Amino acid sequence: MMHSALRTLMMVVSLLLAVPAMSYASDQLGKVTFPTSCSASVQADFDRAVALLHSFWLEAAGKAFATVAQADPGCALAHWGTAMVKLGNPLASAQSRKALEEGWEAIQRAKAASPRTPRERDFIEALETFYRDFEKVDHRTRALAYEKAMERLAQRHPADREAAIFYALSLNMTALPTDKTYANQLKAAGTLEKVFVGQPQHPGVAHYLIHSYDYPPIAAKGLTAARRYASIAPAAPHARHMPSHVFTRVGAWSESVESNRSSAAVADQPSKLHAQDYMVYGYLQLGQDAEARKVIDEVRAIPVINMQHPLAFASGYAIAAIPARHALERGQWTEAAALTLPASEFEWRKWPQAEALVVFARALGASRAGNAATARQDLERLDALHTALVGMKQG
Repeated sequence: MMHSALRTLMMVVSLLLAVPAMSYASDQLGKVTFPTSCSASVQADFDRAVALLHSFWLEAAGKAFATVAQADPGCALAHWGTAMVKLGNPLASAQSRKALEEGWEAIQRAKAASPRTPRERDFIEALETFYRDFEKVDHRTRALAYEKAMERLAQRHPADREAAIFYALSLNMTALPTDKTYANQLKAAGTLEKVFVGQPQHPGVAHYLIHSYDYPPIAAKGLTAARRYASIAPAAPHARHMPSHVFTRVGAWSESVESNRSSAAVADQPSKLHAQDYMVYGYLQLGQDAEARKVIDEVRAIPVINMQHPLAFASGYAIAAIPARHALERGQWTEAAALTLPASEFEWRKWPQAEALVVFARALGASRAGNAATARQDLERLDALHTALVGMKQG
């Protein structure tokens, strides 16, 4: 029994030592300096919270901003940070109603805390434009209003690097996928590249540069940021994953697989699923179907989906996309035509765009398999999902 207890203790210790990336030490999250009028005693904690935010480590960032607000109730920007967290991944999908409500409430707390400087008021008022009238105004209109407000903020505070970085992020939020000149993305990248020279360890700069170049025709421009981001913020699971966006675009499949294997090893559920989605795609491009199947089996064995996570959408996207990719990339049309929504606790009605991945793949499989009737039914379902999105003001 003593030997058994000792082995158990050694296993626990080894597991704890195996995950140093979960530490919030500033040197593992990159270097962020965001001056505030808050108490000097919370400034370092605030900077760490912003570093977490820049790497989309949202649950940790939310807790960090809440801790700052509790320690210094007059720190208006701590509530701004909470409202930023409620955006989720602002480049992935529109926010849920609950997130919008909570974001609006955080903005009101920020204003009630009486921000002490014009710069702080500008940050809060800019974000307020995104949340204002969310029940009446569609997502894109509010996102465009936020982008313009951030542009004005950056112009009013030209020496403020954080203003420039968050403005670049807003440009990516409003970039149209139909614009093949990549005007917004390249404008954002131009700003970020300049900041990167002076702040080579800033996690947000590397992160948002990868997003700015996340398109095949311009992806090679993002290789420098891609090969540096994970070393800038190794504690952040998303920083380990994001380089694979560029690796995927340029066909660096082995680098993509390794990037996502590293991320999946330390990530929470939604981020791990996102990494596994990229891993499956990378394995398929390498012709390593057996390795892809191992990841798919692991995903199918997940017992519960965390619907309360700020990035819950990523879970649904991944568990819908992974089997769809597996069928389509192998040209298995009958398999694709038989796809169904994975049995899980994911609330598909909240994100019709996630369900649409399955429906589209099934329609394509049915078409290739010669089953026009099923394909037609799925086209009708896609129309219904589009209508649902419009009704949710996510047109």
